[in-house]
Amino acid sequence: MNATAKPKIWVPGDWNAFFGFGTNILVNLLTLTALLRFVLKMPDELVFGRILPATGLMLCLSTLYYAWLAYDLAKKTGRTDVCALPSGISVPHMFVVTFVIMLPITLKTGNPVKGWEAGLTWVFIQSFVLMIGGFIAPIIRKITPRAALLGTLAGVSVTFISMRPALEMFMTPAIGIPCFAIILLSWFGGVRYRGIPAGLVAIAVGTLIAWGSTGVGLNYGGLSLKGLTDSVSNFGFHIPLPVVGHLFSGFEFLGILLVTAIPFGIYDLVEAIDNVESAAVAGDSFPTTRVLTADGIVSLIGCLVGNPFINAVYIGHPGWKAMGGRIGYSAATGIAVILLCWFGTISVMLALIPSVAILPILLYIAMLIGSQAFQETPKAHAPAIILSLVPHLANWAITLINGTLAAAGLAVATLSSAQMEDLTGKLKNEGVLYHGLHVLGGGSILGGLILGAIAVFIIDRKFKNAAAFAGAGAALTFFGFMHGEKIGIAQTPMVAASYLVVAVILFVCAKLVTVTESDARPESNHADLPIHLAHPITNA
Repeated sequence: MNATAKPKIWVPGDWNAFFGFGTNILVNLLTLTALLRFVLKMPDELVFGRILPATGLMLCLSTLYYAWLAYDLAKKTGRTDVCALPSGISVPHMFVVTFVIMLPITLKTGNPVKGWEAGLTWVFIQSFVLMIGGFIAPIIRKITPRAALLGTLAGVSVTFISMRPALEMFMTPAIGIPCFAIILLSWFGGVRYRGIPAGLVAIAVGTLIAWGSTGVGLNYGGLSLKGLTDSVSNFGFHIPLPVVGHLFSGFEFLGILLVTAIPFGIYDLVEAIDNVESAAVAGDSFPTTRVLTADGIVSLIGCLVGNPFINAVYIGHPGWKAMGGRIGYSAATGIAVILLCWFGTISVMLALIPSVAILPILLYIAMLIGSQAFQETPKAHAPAIILSLVPHLANWAITLINGTLAAAGLAVATLSSAQMEDLTGKLKNEGVLYHGLHVLGGGSILGGLILGAIAVFIIDRKFKNAAAFAGAGAALTFFGFMHGEKIGIAQTPMVAASYLVVAVILFVCAKLVTVTESDARPESNHADLPIHLAHPITNA
């Protein structure tokens, strides 16, 4: 193909990626719908009449834009293997905005609409963080080692992306494990199902098992005819309408929102950089500034019409590319999503398909991303990748503990200092270092990146670079962007001081320690390394 020829919008491999990525988006839509209805107790007319139509519009704009960006890259380079960046609702933030923002405000006011308004304002603030951050992101990407970028991404993959699907699969093994085997056999083992995409086969098999078990009284998937019949009542055509008044009503909670919106906006910034780097490793280099600006703009549009969830570039580009996905899968997913959301079809999908039949696809993507960090960086940097994982493990653990305490009627956010000290003491006696998890896991994506970068530069004997990242770690920690949950002055001063001490030690080493050429390790940042994630799979 020459650079002047028009790229193909659709290739056979797009079917695999469409069903894989589409089911990924569907899982997230089903999950956020369940959170809105069953956790926040929002009325169906708000969920299906306002929020989901707005979410569908945002997702459609995002996926169409990234399809166009891939088309533009393919046209400029003359390549036929360019794969669009995947994008959608930020999964970690979906739970953060629900449990940290909307739920506490809903409980405090007794009004779920107030919780929704706070969520809109939270996204509004984050959108501007993303748009402004887009202009400094290329610099961050240039100076940060690949092992640190991919390592902290792997941390998200191992914890928040893979663990919940894996747990739910083994809680319902009659559905989850066979569906997972179907996915692995096709996307890793090369087994073909007579041209039918593996994701669709897995969903069909899981749905058949679920409804078959219901027929014999076992009910593995938690489905029922009554639930399916009731879901039809939410059918209808709803287009998103401006909700500017509701958005600005959320500013009454501005003090609560700022302590999380800005740090998590930076989280999105770094995560997007990681994901663009991941795509570059797979062979597709997209402009970081345009990616982040697009995320900010579509998130802003979404919240202006009623969506309280942030948009983000997803991890997983190499996986969809390995499946054979190119340009069309992204655009097709956006169109399918807007139809599902605007016609109230999500309600029926919740009642028809067991979510456990879809979850193995997320675990597969997590496997790819976790392995990429090791496959696409020098072997010598493997210890740095492991170090990048540690803050995410702590963050995941603290999330589970807080959820457990909340289920027992003990909301951590409502405890006084004395009550919190008493609780941490009791947990410590049981071997649970709650305070340590809280400090280590706070701002985990930044913490993983900083620790990973320091380790990489120490391994490469580049002590001055390591000192610079340790100094950055001290500043970020001092102002609460990492190793803490809110912005402020001296949030965890001893941790910040410790990073500063490390920076001084590393700077002294850079001045006094002589590193010979034979001792120095090869530069890893942006190394031109081949991708070995999976065998490309396309339809025959």
